[in-house]
Amino acid sequence: MKTFEELGIKPEILKAITEMGYENPMPVQEQVIPQLLGENTDMVALAQTGTGKTAAFGLPVIQKIDLKYNQPQALILSPTRELCLQIASDLTDYSKYVNGLKILPVYGGSSIESQIKSLKKGVHIVVATPGRLLDLMNRKMVKLENVNTVIMDEADEMLNMGFSDSINAILAEVPETRSMLLFSATMPAEIARISKKYMHNPQEIVVGSKNEGAANVKHVYYMVHAKDKYLALKRIADYYPNIYGIIFCRTRRETQEIADQLIQDGYNADSLHGELSQAQRDAVMQKFRVKNLQLLVATDVAARGLDVDNLTHVINYGLPEDIETYTHRSGRTGRAGKTGTSIAIIHVKEKGRMRDIERIIGKKFEKGRIPTGEQICEKQLFNLVDKIEKVKVNEEEIAGYLPSIYRKLEWLSNEDLIKRVVSLEFNRLLDYYADAKELDIPDEKGRGEKTGKNDFNDRTKRSRKAEAGYTRLFINLGKTDGLYPNTLIELINNNVRGRANIGKIDLLTNFSFFEVEDDDVRNVLSGLNNTDFSGRRVSVEVASENGSSHENGRGRKRGNGDYKGGKRAFTNRDNDKRANRRKSEQKRRK
Repeated sequence: MKTFEELGIKPEILKAITEMGYENPMPVQEQVIPQLLGENTDMVALAQTGTGKTAAFGLPVIQKIDLKYNQPQALILSPTRELCLQIASDLTDYSKYVNGLKILPVYGGSSIESQIKSLKKGVHIVVATPGRLLDLMNRKMVKLENVNTVIMDEADEMLNMGFSDSINAILAEVPETRSMLLFSATMPAEIARISKKYMHNPQEIVVGSKNEGAANVKHVYYMVHAKDKYLALKRIADYYPNIYGIIFCRTRRETQEIADQLIQDGYNADSLHGELSQAQRDAVMQKFRVKNLQLLVATDVAARGLDVDNLTHVINYGLPEDIETYTHRSGRTGRAGKTGTSIAIIHVKEKGRMRDIERIIGKKFEKGRIPTGEQICEKQLFNLVDKIEKVKVNEEEIAGYLPSIYRKLEWLSNEDLIKRVVSLEFNRLLDYYADAKELDIPDEKGRGEKTGKNDFNDRTKRSRKAEAGYTRLFINLGKTDGLYPNTLIELINNNVRGRANIGKIDLLTNFSFFEVEDDDVRNVLSGLNNTDFSGRRVSVEVASENGSSHENGRGRKRGNGDYKGGKRAFTNRDNDKRANRRKSEQKRRK
């Protein structure tokens, strides 16, 4: 194993990272650092979150800065404000002994005037979110003509969040002679397109395998009835007394509801989602980072950029729609050489999707058994005993109080004292599980579990009822048209005024369904209908819940509401005509 010095890192940077506890390079650092320090080279590096990526690009970027020129020479793009700040903070730590180096984080949600002032004074490294950087470029407040290195961190996340156009506009303004490094946990088609368009014969570095799950993560699933998911979540949380993890939910509403229930039930939890103000999000994340919270209930978007190295668990409150999202979720635990567990609480209909994830990440899910009340109480009680045994006693500080305590409790025997300590700590838990029924676990081989041959039928028969507060919409585009979650979100962002809240997305071969909040339906319909997507005219309408419209999966939708090769789908107007005819017939008979 090489040392950082053998990789070519200068003494002043070595001094800083040694003080930070860095000893030997991690695999991604050993591969990337020499390349970035050498001739201008383009690279695509595929590595999981937590593998040491920031130091891999940060150390050589700092070392290559020419301090004589007070202009941006390196540009680092990140998908979120939180990750932007984290990268800037790490680079500041690495460059502690590099006198005169200026690093500026540029992001939305903060004063643009103060960022403009800093840019006018001169900076060497800009760490930015695409939206705010593009705003500054449009105002002519940031110049990129001297940038010699461009880094895109978590590039797949940026594309998933709909930043494709912004990235294209930014990269068009940097010199063609610059070197470019693109970091990604997964390798979707959009990443390949960017590398082909903006990079010159990029070298590909893979730490692990493409789209592979983190090496130190164990994947476990618990099969339950949909109605029992929250009860299963409680039992899992109770079974791991020292759990420190993130519970991922699909929508903001579900996130808040689960967090509220956990808090009401006495758990040390809070929520993180897009409806919180930036100040609220910062407060929640700070509490979580310092472990004042044990459980953080979050949406995928809100949790991006949350950099925590010692999570014990990631819990999927149901599987995400796409496999890349699962890879990102599970990659938040098992970081920095530690082990972690990614748990999925699923019902029978999600088993096929779980098998798809297994194929991509190259790992099998272990089947977990929901712990019984007796097992939970035993685990919690022994955890308390362990804490009592290991507690540090500062005799000098408590010596003055002990005589009064001894006198107060001298009438209790050792056995009575232990019983009271246990009861004081666990009466609520013991009472709950004394009366709690064990969960009814579904038969995984029973009706509803589909084989690969019936995969299409399984997907077309997914729940047609939208989640409460959401409306299910049909769109005449599918995977054959190049429609994926990120491209659908980008299509909505580009054509719908304001902000539309998107729920579940069901992508099929020739058409798809997606959910939007009830208040956004009219705006989405008017914004998307008759727009263009890769040469096709877009058609969107409210999907029927009774299966008579769109859900039969027969061919492409035609302009008049029919399906080619399928039965005519009755619209509300058809139903109104039929009702009027019945009324006329009744009057005639009278």
